[in-house]
Formats: sequence, structure tokens, C-alpha cells
Amino acid sequence: MRVLGIDLGEKRIGLALSDAMGILASPFEVFEYESKEEALRRVGEVVKRERVKEVVVGLPLRMDGSPGPQAEAAKAFAAALEEMVEAAVICWDERLTSVQAQRALLEGNVSRAGRRMRADMVAAALLLQSYLDARREREGSRQ
Repeated sequence: MRVLGIDLGEKRIGLALSDAMGILASPFEVFEYESKEEALRRVGEVVKRERVKEVVVGLPLRMDGSPGPQAEAAKAFAAALEEMVEAAVICWDERLTSVQAQRALLEGNVSRAGRRMRADMVAAALLLQSYLDARREREGSRQ
């Protein structure tokens, strides 16, 4: 089962996609958008084309765990996406994924221009991997 991870920004969206087994997340693509409708349409196209069964939208909570305006926007995006795709849509805590992504790209000597676009994909992959690992751990504890 393929799972799509979304790092939702105000101007760009980073996407990550799991393997067919839903075990490993990989950066997939990044795109800029001008309206929420355009963003929803483009993500919906990826969900359909890649046969995604589950979508994980990053929920940017504050460090104390409380939601702010960006978290509310992510929840609204997730709700709108769930109405238009045939996949489950889940919000998942994404605290610190952008910082981790920037650090990984810096350590990989990626240029500043390259980091700007790749950081969103890498953050989406970190978010998605966190979700996949937690899901596998939950499923393992049930057995």
C-alpha cells in the first residue's frame, strides 16, 4: 500500500512517497502553487496516478504541542483533500522535520538554491517515515 507524505507550505508543497509495501519513504517531488485549489488538484493527481491509499499531511504544531494558524490551515487542507480523493487522509505531527531536512542537506553539501527546493521533499520524507515507523510499531504491538 503506497502512502503519500505532504509537507504543506504557504507557497510550496513537498511530497514523499512510500514504497509499495508502505515501509520506506522517499522524497518524491516539490511544486509551487498559487491557490489552495491548485494545490489540492495537483496532490489529487499524484494520489490517483501513484495509486496512493493513504495520505499523511504534516501538522505543524508548536513546540508545546498546541495548534497554531498553520496547523489549522493544514487540517483544513487535509479535510478538503479527503473529500476529493479515494484515500484516507491523516494529519501527523511534523515538528522539527524542516530543521532535520535542512541539517541533512547541509551535511550533504547541497547548494543553497538546491536546499530551498529539496528541503520540502526531504521534510515530507522525514514526516512520512516517522508515520510509517509508528504505524509498523503499533501493528507489531497488536500481535
